[in-house]
Amino acid sequence: MAQVIEGAAFIAPDRPAPLVSYRLATCTEVLAEPGTLAVFGFGSGAPQHDDPRWLNIPLEGLEAPSPLEVWHVQGPVEHGREGALSWSAGEGWMFASLTLDERDFDDLRQAAAAAYEALGEFVVQRDEHHVLRLWNYLGAINDGDGDVERYKLFCEGRGDGMRSQFKHGFPAATAIGHHGEPHCLVVYLLACDKPGKRVENPRQVSAWQYPRRYGRTAPSFARAMALPEGDALAISGTAAVVGHSSAHADDPDAQLEETLANLEALLASAGMPSGFDTRSPLKAYVRRASDAPRIIELLNHRLPGVPVLALHGDVCRRELLVEIDGWRYV
Repeated sequence: MAQVIEGAAFIAPDRPAPLVSYRLATCTEVLAEPGTLAVFGFGSGAPQHDDPRWLNIPLEGLEAPSPLEVWHVQGPVEHGREGALSWSAGEGWMFASLTLDERDFDDLRQAAAAAYEALGEFVVQRDEHHVLRLWNYLGAINDGDGDVERYKLFCEGRGDGMRSQFKHGFPAATAIGHHGEPHCLVVYLLACDKPGKRVENPRQVSAWQYPRRYGRTAPSFARAMALPEGDALAISGTAAVVGHSSAHADDPDAQLEETLANLEALLASAGMPSGFDTRSPLKAYVRRASDAPRIIELLNHRLPGVPVLALHGDVCRRELLVEIDGWRYV
């Protein structure tokens, strides 16, 4: 039952969105705080920790020091492991993750299918069975040509592993190539006991409707997801794609401007006010480290005060130089 504050128009939401923030703190300190659902460290310098809520992301920060990403909910959190799968849950929200070694499988397609099958089988048993957001990090994402490019093989494996789990619509998602251990596949998700609302971008073809040239299995994700109470928007990896085509080849400035235009279109499509603020943590994945100073400068100018974590990562198409994902709170 939602709490009604007498004498006021405010009604507390049943499922307030997790609070996502970037923190310069130790993982031990953050994990000890009440309501910590998940904590992420980035790059080779991130510490190791055996708490299931902790996850190392093999993407190097482009500014030092790299903060931690922290997810908090408004209540107690339980956590555990199911084989290779780590999970935590509280207040109707759940985090679950898998880190796999591709060498344990025949190929990337099989590894991706195994990851999605395992996550799907776990989630379907939970009250928090509505998967709202997914992240995928894999090595050498653009290696290979045509249908055997690794990103396209990943999409095939993801499609195989999803089966009927997302028959009512795809979650928001990100897929980025990392430069860490080349055989490491990291997949994690945010799920809830209530469904969200999928949001598409009118400037772009929906990813699952891409033409055949993008692979035998089209990418399977929504452009964004409005969380159940409508108090936050989880934004998928967004780049300089107009329609289904990449724009502004080899021009990082123009690609960033196109990406920001796509983000604004998503906010409008979700019925949210324009712009981002200090409570809107974003990640900027930059393909060429040499472009990072310019990208960071432009983001500081275009999004003053917005927390942006710049990471060295490869976008799913070779010609795309920057991608942004993140959160927008009401």
